[in-house]
Amino acid sequence: MGNLCSVSLSIDNLVSQCSDCTSAQVNYVCKLEDSIGNLRTALEELKEFKNDMKSKIDIAEGPQMKRLNQVQGWLLRVEAMEIEVNELMTIASNCCPKNFYSRHKLGKKIAKKLEDVAALKSKGVFEVLVQRLPSAAVDLRPSDPTVGTDLIFEKIWSHLEEEHVGIIGLYGLGGVGKTTILTQINNKLANTTHDFDIVIWVVVSQTPDLEWIQNEIGKRIGLYEERWVNKRLDEKAMDIFGVLSKKKFVLLLDDIWKRLDLSKIGIPIPNKENKCKVAFTTRSEEVCCSMEAQKKIEIEGLPWEKAWHLFREKVGEENLNSDPFILKLAQLVAKECRGLPLALITVGRAMACKKTPQEWEYAIQVLNRSAAEFPGMEDDVFRRLHFSYESLPSDTVRSCFLYCSLFPEDYWISKENLIDYWIGEGFLNECNDNEEGARNHGYNIIGTLLHACLLEEASRNGLKMHDVVRDMALWIACEYGKQTYKFLAPAGAMKTEAPEVSKWKEVKRMSLIKNKIKKLTETPTCPELTTLLLKYNHLKKITSGFFEFMPALKVLDLSGNKYLADFPSEICKLISLQYLNLSGTDIRQLPVDLQNLVRLRYLNLKNTKRLNPIPPQLLSRLSSLQVLKMFNSTGSFYSQAMGDGVQTGGSETFFEKLDDLRCLTDLSVTINSASAFQRLSSSHKLQSCTRGLYFWSSSFSATFNVSTLGYMKQLDRLCFEECHDLEYLAIDWALEELEIQTPNSLHNSQIRSHQCFNSLCWVDIIKCPSLKSLTVLILAPNLWNLHIHGCDNLEEVISGGKWVKAAEERKIPKPFAKLERLLLRNLPKLKSIYPSALSFPCFKYLQVRLCPELNKLPLSSDSAKERQTVILGHRNWFDKLEWQDEATRNAFLPYATIVE
Repeated sequence: MGNLCSVSLSIDNLVSQCSDCTSAQVNYVCKLEDSIGNLRTALEELKEFKNDMKSKIDIAEGPQMKRLNQVQGWLLRVEAMEIEVNELMTIASNCCPKNFYSRHKLGKKIAKKLEDVAALKSKGVFEVLVQRLPSAAVDLRPSDPTVGTDLIFEKIWSHLEEEHVGIIGLYGLGGVGKTTILTQINNKLANTTHDFDIVIWVVVSQTPDLEWIQNEIGKRIGLYEERWVNKRLDEKAMDIFGVLSKKKFVLLLDDIWKRLDLSKIGIPIPNKENKCKVAFTTRSEEVCCSMEAQKKIEIEGLPWEKAWHLFREKVGEENLNSDPFILKLAQLVAKECRGLPLALITVGRAMACKKTPQEWEYAIQVLNRSAAEFPGMEDDVFRRLHFSYESLPSDTVRSCFLYCSLFPEDYWISKENLIDYWIGEGFLNECNDNEEGARNHGYNIIGTLLHACLLEEASRNGLKMHDVVRDMALWIACEYGKQTYKFLAPAGAMKTEAPEVSKWKEVKRMSLIKNKIKKLTETPTCPELTTLLLKYNHLKKITSGFFEFMPALKVLDLSGNKYLADFPSEICKLISLQYLNLSGTDIRQLPVDLQNLVRLRYLNLKNTKRLNPIPPQLLSRLSSLQVLKMFNSTGSFYSQAMGDGVQTGGSETFFEKLDDLRCLTDLSVTINSASAFQRLSSSHKLQSCTRGLYFWSSSFSATFNVSTLGYMKQLDRLCFEECHDLEYLAIDWALEELEIQTPNSLHNSQIRSHQCFNSLCWVDIIKCPSLKSLTVLILAPNLWNLHIHGCDNLEEVISGGKWVKAAEERKIPKPFAKLERLLLRNLPKLKSIYPSALSFPCFKYLQVRLCPELNKLPLSSDSAKERQTVILGHRNWFDKLEWQDEATRNAFLPYATIVE
């Protein structure tokens, strides 16, 4: 520019060089310097405009957002324009034209470029700068290597491929690996060819936020922007529905705690037409039901081999192989985790730096004493499981759950006994007017805990608690480790002495179940103790004064102490006591002072075979008694001198006293004469509350009519033992009453409800040598346990005849539809269980011992479908067994247990 400004030629001289110049040409020459200045200014303004535009684009360009092609093209054109203008300015600065035509040519170029710059700037105004990129079908998610989940993963994957399955629920205990498996599903979808348009992953959490869930879905399907985020929930739902109803999607919802209304979120309900899928994880089976999952899949702990593999992985092979003793100890540590992946990982990582056997032995001690003290267990395991506890629906359910921690590890917990404990503690009484209501409430709570995976079903009548869950429950019960002795439960520890008396003072509940304690010689002071479980010890002596300072005790269980002969008299002073279990003890006498226990609801004297007759005045004073169990107990027997000349516990006096107990709802008694049974049967009240009958006597006649049992609606257990003359269990119902109103319906039969033993589920027939048949059991449709032992003349369990014919014609149900266990022992003449093959839909266990004539079982290949029925017997019996066909043999033999 400096050269240009100092041109010595005047404008007049330049113009005079061309006499033919037009005014326009002269104008380019005359305004050259102004044009150069204007172009410089225009270029600076364009660059400023471009930089502002780039800032806006950078802000708008987030995840899944890309600048429009026209915007990117404009930016490239601006950059090209900058280069062109700078080149032109360089020419103007360095090469000063000295003649008219050269200056005219330069001036014209600069004027044209000035117009181009202005035009390019005007085109840089855009309503939209960026656009959303189409989502990837699946986003890969980070995941640790998995162990032992192959089978369950394949099962879930197969359901994803089934047209009729739209919603799949995965449920299980916290830390069992549900999220890991759902992540596997997500990542396989990312790496596998499929015809889904999009896979969406959303973490729901314990307190679901529908708007947050909608926003997460909106991000995946291209709706998420400032204007959309500010819409109402229902508007967002409509938008989500509008997009997803046109797509074939998979929605993966992790960690659901309660029902999500998919329609409120905007999710089209999966069906056969849209072929979409929803899969979710939850800790509760109830959530699976409320979400209407077509498939509910429980994710359980790892089997031992897989659990050991995972544990080794976390500890490290080098550490484990450094010492053979460490390897053995490591297996013990791993077993404490009971297959729970979260615990295996936590404990495995903590042990990875332990290099001596002593360190491993100490770890076992800590895990046995208090798992909460083990590094990482409290923070990484218990606090995660704690969410399941907190989500239980009420304080009552939470209290009932914590109570389960009083049982030893791997202990089979009777549902019925557990509910009796809960009732004794008062957990179920406040909201229930009677014992039946409380009991039903208890079964409902058991269902809640099962659905929440905090308890496991061990059998039809039994429960188990996962060891890690038990440790967590004890941690909570002891106020998260702050009150060490709130719950004291060294149950199953095989201790020979009770805990020190100093530890009893703060105890609320104590369990010493399954130890080896022989005597209790001290006098503990425990003002808050409400439950004391001493069952299954070796107690012979309980010192006078042991129970003296337990004013709040409500539940006392001394059962299974078979050497305990003397009743501790101080029990009679426990005025708060509501539950007393003396079953299976050797106690000889109940003191009259037991009548002081006016709050006692539950008294169990089952299997007290040496108990002297109960004083009549004692029974009549126990006015609150609801449950009285005297199954296989001689305590109900009276001598001739004490009654009406009947040498049995069925004397007039005994049953009159029972009849006077106005609260009695659950009765199990021992009967040793036909007259005693007649007296029991004459009372409508006693009939209605009888749940167990134990017939024991040689005084029964050859034929015993059991028709009356059909009126005992609660009768669930029946035993005949040492009834030597008994040949037949007769029934006087006419077969003509079995005519069917609707041929294919069992439910519309004219057979009256009292003519079936609908409640009967457990039958024992022991040492009845004259008995010929048990065909009457065909009228026990819910029988699940049958034990027959020492019946020398029994040839058939159920013989052919009118009842079998009625079953074959579907006039009554076929027998053994609910049977799970059948034990046949020492039956030398037994030839048949049933005349033809049965389906046995629930069959789990058959034991045959010393039954040499039983060469054929009522089994077919259909009897074993989807089950693994264990059959136990001697080898010579198996060798003679005749199978219906090869398919039946192949179905059952793999699960045979041969006794040499």
